[in-house]
Amino acid sequence: MKNKKVLAALIGLIILVLVGGIALWKNNQADKSTSKATTTIRVGSKDFTESLVVSEIYALALEDNGYKVDRVSNISSSLIHKSLVNDEIDLYPEYTGTELLTILGDDMETDPDKVYQTVKKEYEEKYNLTWLNYSEANDSSGLAMRKETADKYNIKTISDLQKNASNIRMASQGEYEEREDGLPALEKVYGEFNWKSSKVYDNSLKYQILENDEADVTPAYTTEGRLAETDKFVLLEDDKHVWPPYNLAPVVRDNVLETNPSIKKILNKVSAKLDTATVTKLNAKVDVDGEEYTDVAKDFYDSIK
Repeated sequence: MKNKKVLAALIGLIILVLVGGIALWKNNQADKSTSKATTTIRVGSKDFTESLVVSEIYALALEDNGYKVDRVSNISSSLIHKSLVNDEIDLYPEYTGTELLTILGDDMETDPDKVYQTVKKEYEEKYNLTWLNYSEANDSSGLAMRKETADKYNIKTISDLQKNASNIRMASQGEYEEREDGLPALEKVYGEFNWKSSKVYDNSLKYQILENDEADVTPAYTTEGRLAETDKFVLLEDDKHVWPPYNLAPVVRDNVLETNPSIKKILNKVSAKLDTATVTKLNAKVDVDGEEYTDVAKDFYDSIK
């Protein structure tokens, strides 16, 4: 009888511990949900399509995971880093190459992982800011060609272009021939480009110029929306790596991550879904098709969540 009483007491104690543990777990979960619901994350963006779309995707991901979000949009590219450092925003999408060269003033590097590790380390040391995982999406400098011309001369890389330059009409933007990261950078690595012709056009008209067969090649950025029209345009491979990588990544204030560690997992999941082709298509939906960037971001987020 005594053993039965002891056993019953032990079983009762175990039940109490289990019930108490479950209640404590539920309370912890409730506290976490309440904490997220009362925490507002200020998500910033620069003042151009790609940054607006990506920052909106970040915002939607955070809201979907219980956070309140305050969107701080259209900040000048020259001011947004200062906005983050000055605690005016909590995070925003940035480019590794931009920060390496513009903010840190470091030497150019063309290896994506080395660029990322450099900015990650220096941002932590100098600014108490954290770079989360970078995406494959790379908004770097490049050269775009008419597909018809590229196919005719079998041009896929910038090396191919240099060898066929005498057959190619260049649509320049004037300063490209003088700018350090323009034609001089190309010729330093690839050799001289002896164009069939080279004329200066307004940057906003460059794809129209190619489409109208007035030129064959033009400077471009590698995620511009018109490049989604692969039946018309070809983005040439920078096979000798003249330009540094400009991979997209969220940059977050350390104190925000410390109090909201789940942000890391949420935004890293988004970054894993963004590559150059995907971001180009998102830009095209806004800049070519005329859709609202908020709708484009929502459609994309709904497809990956």
